[in-house]
Amino acid sequence: MATDADYLQRQALSVLDLHNIDASRLETTLQGAANGFVARLTSQEADKLSADANVQFVEPDRIVKLGTGCFTLVSPSTAQWGVKRTGVGDGSGKTVWIIDTGVDFDHPDLIVDKTRSKNFINPQGLATDDNGHGTHVAGIIAAVNNNIGVLGVAPGAKIVALKVLGNTGEGNSSYIFQALNYISQQAAAGDVVNMSLGADTISVALDNTVKNIAARGILFSIAAGNSSEAANLTSPARANAPNIFTVSAIDSMGRYASFSNFGNDVVDYAAPGVNIVSTFSNGRYARLSGTSMAAPHMAGILLLNGTAVRTKGTALNDPDGTPDKIASVN
Repeated sequence: MATDADYLQRQALSVLDLHNIDASRLETTLQGAANGFVARLTSQEADKLSADANVQFVEPDRIVKLGTGCFTLVSPSTAQWGVKRTGVGDGSGKTVWIIDTGVDFDHPDLIVDKTRSKNFINPQGLATDDNGHGTHVAGIIAAVNNNIGVLGVAPGAKIVALKVLGNTGEGNSSYIFQALNYISQQAAAGDVVNMSLGADTISVALDNTVKNIAARGILFSIAAGNSSEAANLTSPARANAPNIFTVSAIDSMGRYASFSNFGNDVVDYAAPGVNIVSTFSNGRYARLSGTSMAAPHMAGILLLNGTAVRTKGTALNDPDGTPDKIASVN
């Protein structure tokens, strides 16, 4: 019996054949919230497909990368300022899907669902973290309450690592689409997806895919970005729909982070994102800054409270003139 994947494969090959594009140029099909395919095309071939009435749109497979920055290895001390500001609750029985550089499977402060974790860069490999960023995000959300290391906002939540970025913090947008489609097939309503990443431009396809999954009751926490510009200039930060939360960053004094993107048209809340200590690769701990750190604070809140997000105060010196509310558990 033919599967949906077989059908998509035939449809993709049919579209390519119609435009005299060799079948060997097809790389993979996308099944789930965004049905489509990835193929190696010339600019002329891409234009032909774009003009096809049966093709909704064609976008380049962009390079997605983490914001530049540095990290400092540190000795942890359980609850950090960000978690104290946000609040803490029991994350047991909850699931967070982290689209990032992978997660350290063996970190003593994390509970990783190794079975459902997946590597979209190398499907034969594990979704382990050879960068550190994804592990740092995971700890902010769910580092366990075990009297060592650090404490997450929702300690004990189960972490599913979806590796779309390599050791340099870069990856293709097609990997993100594959990860999102995997989530659409595997996640349950009430699960949370953390996206501490983004393209440097607008992707209608990426925005729509996130919206389609969110419409199923799956919650998204998305970093606003670190370019000190309007958040509506990049995807998926600009995605705006129910169950999607774009997050700006504040420091320990409640001041808007100088690097944080802004704009009340798409930014929903602010959360701690400066000098955040959390778990890191190879069982270590490190201090990082960025909206990449703010989003997982919100992800933890969503795990605990669903969409009933509470607030404590507003961000100082918000550059758009309308202060973002600071998200909180209680």
